Amino acid sequence: MHRNTGPVEGVDHPDHRVEFHLGPGDVEAVRFGISPGHELAHAVRVLLRPERHPLQWGWLRAVRDRLPRESFRLLAGVIGTDGYMPDFLTTAPRWDLTPEDELEALRSAPLTPMRVDLGKMVQRSSGSRQRALREMRADPRRARAAIAQACAEVWDAALAPVWPQLERLLRADVAVRARVIATGGIASMAGDLHEQVTWGGGAVRVSLRRHSEMVDCRGSGLVLVPSVMSSWGCMVLTEPPAQPTLFYPARGVTAGWSRDETDIADALGALLGPARAAILLRAGTSRTTSQVARDAGIAVSTASHHLSVLREAGLVSSRRDGVRMLHLRTPLGEAMVGAVL
Repeated sequence: MHRNTGPVEGVDHPDHRVEFHLGPGDVEAVRFGISPGHELAHAVRVLLRPERHPLQWGWLRAVRDRLPRESFRLLAGVIGTDGYMPDFLTTAPRWDLTPEDELEALRSAPLTPMRVDLGKMVQRSSGSRQRALREMRADPRRARAAIAQACAEVWDAALAPVWPQLERLLRADVAVRARVIATGGIASMAGDLHEQVTWGGGAVRVSLRRHSEMVDCRGSGLVLVPSVMSSWGCMVLTEPPAQPTLFYPARGVTAGWSRDETDIADALGALLGPARAAILLRAGTSRTTSQVARDAGIAVSTASHHLSVLREAGLVSSRRDGVRMLHLRTPLGEAMVGAVL
């Protein structure tokens, strides 16, 4: 199987695990990515079984009444409530992957692998859902268009309003994990990912419900992908041509993670002051001092002063680009924003 999943609770065979084997000094073979499509697919599962996901209840209350019903019903049939998830729904996770990139990849997903994935879902379903999946497999081009449209509509209703908060949590988690690798090595980072994940014998080991496998990541590397929506446990991708991938719950996910920009700014403002909090919140992309001043509605000299304070505190880094200075949140700044979330 390509995409396997399983929390510790309710394991069918407690000895099942996937081992991602890395070579000595394979720090560069481990990279991080984010996956908007993975978040969407698990959002669907959260909506199907909300009682299992208390950390998402705040988000659930806000979105459940605005869902496009037919589009959600279609995705629910394709994705299911648990276990295997069709691979064509998501593209390879990357650090710079956007929701628009993900949707464009789905609209042009190869049809032959898609039919294979739908066939797997047919085997795992029954009744009216199975009949609907068989119809999709029989006409994959039409199914691809319908699924892509449904993804776009459910995304716009359910995740687009909270994507800034969700993305900050993901990037803050990555910033912290990358720093642990730099200071303590892969073993330190892997051992702190999740209770399902351990390190030993040069391998990242993931306990799963129904699958065991040894994956040689030397040469291919391992992609680590934090997730907010799958906060219950880990999933893996192991089957070529996909790069070996481990999805794990992002740290810092609480029941209030989806609160809006105003609440976040207020919380940071109590710590840093309103002006510096606003600058830090907008520092997720590189901006010049003039851009920072314009966005904050303050003088350039005042912006420069606030940036100096944030830089001295280790929350913002600055680098020269010709005659300009560009400012960006540091890993510590990412972690602070993520902690507030």
